[in-house]
Amino acid sequence: QVRLVESGGGLVQAGGSLRLSCAVSGRTVRSVGWFRQAPGKERELVAHITWSGSTAYHANSVKSRFAITRDNAENSVSLQMNSQKPEDTDAYYCHAMDIWYRHYWGQGTQVTVSS
Repeated sequence: QVRLVESGGGLVQAGGSLRLSCAVSGRTVRSVGWFRQAPGKERELVAHITWSGSTAYHANSVKSRFAITRDNAENSVSLQMNSQKPEDTDAYYCHAMDIWYRHYWGQGTQVTVSS
């Protein structure tokens, strides 16, 4: 099993910044990412990174504003969110895929951006 524990959500004004962290424990993972979901909408990929940190992907909607990084010392993955917009308001979920391609999800953390 893989355990994912998220932290760092909250309320921020438009133009502000928040940092989400996902602590990873348990089995070895291939990659870790962040998804977000608004009520009644599908969950969408925001960013993901290989566990080695060698390859990262950011959705077009957040490219140049968000950055996903791997923290080797903390065994965690962070999502730095800058220049936030009201449309970034969502529940954010940490996701991991293990070496057998099984999927794991965190419990989610709410991010609210006020205009």
